[in-house]
Amino acid sequence: MDNNCNPAAPRIPLIGELAPAFTATTTQGPISFPDDYKGKWVILFSHPADFTPVCTTEFMTFARMAPEFEALNCKLIGLSIDSHYSHIAWLRTIKEKIEWNGMKGMEVKFPVIADLTMEVAKAYGMVQPGASNTQAVRAVYYIDPEGKIRALIYYPLSNGRNFDEIRRLLLAMQTSDQHQVATPADWRPGDRVIIPPPSSCGVAADRVSGAGDDYECLDWFLCLKSLPA
Repeated sequence: MDNNCNPAAPRIPLIGELAPAFTATTTQGPISFPDDYKGKWVILFSHPADFTPVCTTEFMTFARMAPEFEALNCKLIGLSIDSHYSHIAWLRTIKEKIEWNGMKGMEVKFPVIADLTMEVAKAYGMVQPGASNTQAVRAVYYIDPEGKIRALIYYPLSNGRNFDEIRRLLLAMQTSDQHQVATPADWRPGDRVIIPPPSSCGVAADRVSGAGDDYECLDWFLCLKSLPA
């Protein structure tokens, strides 16, 4: 059903919009978003429920990768429609009892929002009636240092996220911002990037003729270059 025809359907914030502001209780204390995260990238992600198998594997993976995201100036914030005490009990269980995929004793140090009122989940469109009336789907929101939504990925309740892609997309967006370029399909750090398309016929002709010595043109609209190491 079209969301415009269903007043109960949540509205998902769109790319380029300011991320909805909120205050929340978390496993790392209260937070005020976005004020507490100015100048940082944020990955805000939801999970359906505590003490569920897929979510447990995801949180262990996020905990393992947290230092990598921190090095990329990116903070992690988790959320589910569970109580603060349920979060604490679940994270303690993960640390003390769960061993999976070579990971053991994983301590989740990033904040996990207790959202029993569904205030945050609804503001971000994480509760989708077609999937569940009470559980947040596996949403991933990328929010840039200016507090704007830059990307969003949604997964169904039954399938875990691809964490390599979550990290790769963050790196791609940071690269595009820093160098004013685009990234091609399956881009990885170290691969060539796409320079902006020409703004005039003259520039297009120069590119096709091979006027540049730091890039290669496959045609006038598709030119690639390497970035400095």
